[in-house]
Amino acid sequence: MERRAFLNISGLALGTMLLPAYGRAIAAEELLKPADTAFKKMLADTAMTAATQAGASYCDVRVGRYLNQFLTTRDLNVENIVNTESAGVGVRVIAHGAYGFAATSDVSPDGVAAAARQAVAIAKANSRLQSAPLQLAPVVGAGTVSWATPYKKDWRAVPIKEKAELLIAGNKAGLDAGASFMQSLLFQVNQQKYFASTDGSYIDQDVHRLWVPFTATAVDKNTGKFRSRSGLSSPVGMGYEYLDARKEDKFQAAGGVTTLYRNSYDLIEDARNAGKQARAKLTAKSVEPGKYDLVLSPEHLWLTIHESVGHPTELDRVLGYEANYAGTSFATLDKWQSKKFKYGSDLVNIVADKTTPGSLGAVAYDDEGVKCKRWDIIKDGVLVNYQATRDQAHIIGEKESHGCSYADSWSSVQFQRMPNVSLQAGKKQLTPDEMVKDVKKGIYIVGDGSFSIDQQRYNFQFGGQLFYEIKDGKITQPLEDVAYQSNTQEFWNACSALCDERDWRMGGSFFDGKGQPSQVSIVSHGASTTRFNGINVINTARKIG
Repeated sequence: MERRAFLNISGLALGTMLLPAYGRAIAAEELLKPADTAFKKMLADTAMTAATQAGASYCDVRVGRYLNQFLTTRDLNVENIVNTESAGVGVRVIAHGAYGFAATSDVSPDGVAAAARQAVAIAKANSRLQSAPLQLAPVVGAGTVSWATPYKKDWRAVPIKEKAELLIAGNKAGLDAGASFMQSLLFQVNQQKYFASTDGSYIDQDVHRLWVPFTATAVDKNTGKFRSRSGLSSPVGMGYEYLDARKEDKFQAAGGVTTLYRNSYDLIEDARNAGKQARAKLTAKSVEPGKYDLVLSPEHLWLTIHESVGHPTELDRVLGYEANYAGTSFATLDKWQSKKFKYGSDLVNIVADKTTPGSLGAVAYDDEGVKCKRWDIIKDGVLVNYQATRDQAHIIGEKESHGCSYADSWSSVQFQRMPNVSLQAGKKQLTPDEMVKDVKKGIYIVGDGSFSIDQQRYNFQFGGQLFYEIKDGKITQPLEDVAYQSNTQEFWNACSALCDERDWRMGGSFFDGKGQPSQVSIVSHGASTTRFNGINVINTARKIG
């Protein structure tokens, strides 16, 4: 398959998903064959020499091997198992003050040298249309370094039979508990990324990621009505040990309404709960529209953070570079320059961080060879920074890149992508149950659902998976047909309480699209349970007018 080919996966809660297959289908044992580091360095040196001789003032080379394994099951049957591999070299240069990029699957000295010369030719052509030369923030060469995702169990070495049996066992648990249909999937990714540049970096990174989503659907045969509940697992930057559930990682949500997980995950227990809860949603009370205090779990809030904070603080979006594909941002430069724009209440502190252990974005260096770090985006409710790469840093007065450049393949050019963007936990000790006690009229939401947000990431609507009425400090009954509407600034300024660090955990996106041609990225968002006062809630089942 070509890299742009897609594997169609249907039946998820949000409808049909298109999954990048990224390469050719291979046998499972091929996943474990290592790539030789000395050979990768030779290819990189060859490309950099060819680019410099052709007139480049700068060159970086990414030698990539991308391995994926996908399993899909429905009810008690395995539907599909796919192993893919994609390997090649991408060369980015600056010549005459402009970028040029070329890539090749011909991983030979002649092949990469030709790609380097092509990249230089493209840069020289681009320079005729460029109004000002690029300004790259300086980077000190890293020398020869290596980094790997910390993991205890390599998913590539776990037998497919064992994985399929786990998914089927989860499906059976959901069916036995009340679901009419179950679909589960297992996505496993290994990116072997070698970066070299004329700045003096030779960086070898071995990145592992995993996600196991599922959907339980219950049907009322008499009415034809159906309801679904998706899994509450997080996609992670970990090994297969994430699926070895540990007792210390389990805990009850506020009011004991369902089991949640921190650093490992019990697929079978979550599937069993999902079967029960999907069936219960068929008879749950439909919400009365109005103003409510919302208590939002991290399993829900990560998506609101992603859409209303992560995307609008991407500097390329702020500058209008993403306008044609996905819009711009309300968080314009003048708001940041004022140094007093209240993005949220004083309790809101949001940081970007590509070093958080177990997160999807965790790497040591980004795809420009910049060492990854942590920085503030919103401090005490005030917008203080954006997300910037080497060629953007000077625009906001930064002396160095934030280290958030990423490409989804060796054949894609790297550009600014969202790092992990997370809401910091509250400083005072507070549990979700204690938070609920202060709410007279509210709704507790667990899990992410459908959403809509405008092109400037300002006006929005969010749903969820599980909804519970809060009345006079107690969780009373499940609700259905719930969605809340607000705008970004109003919503974050309504933040009135945050649970402490004990409740902080991450959700995230395995398939975050951006750019033209479109690329898919991965990103985690952490939070603790958080309360927002006086938010407008609508009933999604009622007709308007």
